[in-house]
Amino acid sequence: MRTNQLLGRLAAAALLVSGFATASEAQTRRAPARPAPTYSSSSSSATEGIKFGVRAGLNVADLSGDAVKSFTDLTDLASGALTKEMKPGFYAGLYATIPLGSRFAIEPGLGYSEKGTKLNGTIPFEQFKFINAKLEGTARLAYLDIPVLAKAYITDGLYVYAGPQASVMLSGKARVKASAFGFSAYNNDFDVKDQLRTVDFAVVGGLGYQTQSGFGVSAGYDYGLSSLDKNNNFDAYNRVIKASLNYSF
Repeated sequence: MRTNQLLGRLAAAALLVSGFATASEAQTRRAPARPAPTYSSSSSSATEGIKFGVRAGLNVADLSGDAVKSFTDLTDLASGALTKEMKPGFYAGLYATIPLGSRFAIEPGLGYSEKGTKLNGTIPFEQFKFINAKLEGTARLAYLDIPVLAKAYITDGLYVYAGPQASVMLSGKARVKASAFGFSAYNNDFDVKDQLRTVDFAVVGGLGYQTQSGFGVSAGYDYGLSSLDKNNNFDAYNRVIKASLNYSF
């Protein structure tokens, strides 16, 4: 009798476990597994963490000041025989963009920059025109620019920037060329670095656009604050318009 009761209880327990297993399997079939949640994130250009980058482009440089004004006066007296032109040059450098919130960043940099100016002239006397005498003088100045810029994002990607810049002179040369009858008569380079200040200070500003892929463009202006002549015999200040392409990573 006891054996029959024990076997009956074991059978009932087996049926109970089997029922729960069947119900659980049916529940699993009816409710498909939920897919793992996915997340997307988007952030403005100033909130993506510190970024480093490279930049390269073109400078269009000139000099201004009392010395240049004297030259302009001489140009007027020479009836346009002398002209002053902006000098093209190369610019390349590195930078780091450090975010300071959703719309602001600080960007220190380091770059090689070619500056200076160019002068052209002819003999302004009618009786000498037949020799076609021409004179060309070029101030070729190379600097290591060290800007510290503040950037403000107007919209995602589009920004304006401004800040101070120190420039250490790497080389300073003056090239003088003269020709007559279409042939070169004189061509010489003079080292003028020792006559110029080693460090030039400027205020820079401009605007740019940075894409999400890392590529960007910018354009700006350097306004020199220090006279280049270290002996204070004349005033001449660097003025530079620059445009560049950059890549941030």
